[in-house]
Amino acid sequence: MQNVRNFRDYYEILGVSKDATNEEIKKVFRKLARQYHPDVNPGNKEAEDKFKDIGEAYEILSDTAKREQYDQFSRFWQQKGFNNRKQAQRTPANKENNRNPQDIDPSQYNDFQSFINQVIGVKNGTTPTENKDPFRSPKSRVAYTVDPRKLRRDIEARLTLPLEKAYQGGVERIRLEDGRSLEVNMPSGMVTGQTIRLRDQGINGGDLYLKITVEPHPIFKVDGIDIYCQIPITPSEAVLGGQVEAPTLDGLVKMNIPPGVRSGQKLRLTGKGYPNEKGKRGDQLVEIQIVTPKNISGQERELYEKLKQIETFKPRADLFP
Repeated sequence: MQNVRNFRDYYEILGVSKDATNEEIKKVFRKLARQYHPDVNPGNKEAEDKFKDIGEAYEILSDTAKREQYDQFSRFWQQKGFNNRKQAQRTPANKENNRNPQDIDPSQYNDFQSFINQVIGVKNGTTPTENKDPFRSPKSRVAYTVDPRKLRRDIEARLTLPLEKAYQGGVERIRLEDGRSLEVNMPSGMVTGQTIRLRDQGINGGDLYLKITVEPHPIFKVDGIDIYCQIPITPSEAVLGGQVEAPTLDGLVKMNIPPGVRSGQKLRLTGKGYPNEKGKRGDQLVEIQIVTPKNISGQERELYEKLKQIETFKPRADLFP
C-alpha cells in the first residue's frame, strides 16, 4: 500500500479540480473561509485546523508561480525513500537556497513535504514538542501554520442604503459574507458609486472597501447636489397662491406659491439640496403639478358652475383668428 501521509493535496483540501481557474479557486476559498473561520466556530479546534489548511492551500494555488512549481514537482511524492529513510542527508542551507528548483534532489529529504516545501517556499511551523531540526526523524509531526501577512487581503462589500440614510449618515450595522458583523459610523451625504475604506477590517488586517449604492427614491431625484421633486396643488391654490407644505430631506417646509402659477413651473428652495464633499448643499427644485379632483361634492359642483359663468379667463382665445 502506498503511504501518502506526507502528501498534502491542496486541490483536494479546497475541493477543486486541477484545472480550476484562479477565479474558481478564489470563490471556493472564500466560501470555506467563511464556513471554518474561528470567529464563526469559537473553541472548535477541528474548524481551526481546517481553516489553516485551506489558507495554506489557497496561498499556493492562488500564486501562479507557486502553483506551477507545485504541479510540476508533486509527481515526486510517490518516490521511494521519503518515509523510510533513517537519516536525511544534509545540504548546507546557503547552497540549497541558491539552487534552481529544477536542480533540487528529492533524495536529500526524508519526507515529501519537506521536499515540496523547499520547492515552493513554504515554511513548516512547529509545536513545542516537535524537533525543530528541518531534517528531523520521520516520526516527528509537522504542524502547519499560515503566515497571516501572506493572507492579508483587502476585500470589497456592497452596501445599499435608502436616500434618507445616505443623506444623514450615522451608525450602520453591516454583516459581511464571512459572518462578521460590524458597526460602522458612516459619513453624511453618501452617493452611488462612492467607496468607503475601513482600515484593518479586511482579511487578516487588510482593508475593507464598502461600495455604496443609494436606492431610488419615490419622491426625490438627486442630480449632483440638486434635488428635484414634484408637488400637486389644486386649481384654487394655483389661482390664488399662498403657502403649501413641500417635502425635503429635512422634513416638511412651508413654500410660497405665487398667484397664477402654471403647471410644470419650477420653484427653488435654496440650500435644501444634497451636500457635496465639503458639506455645501445644493438647491431643491420643486415642479408644480396642477391636479383636478375626480370626485366633487354637490356644493363644490355648484360653486364651480357659478365660477364658470362669471370667470373672464379665456385660455383658448389665441387659438382662433
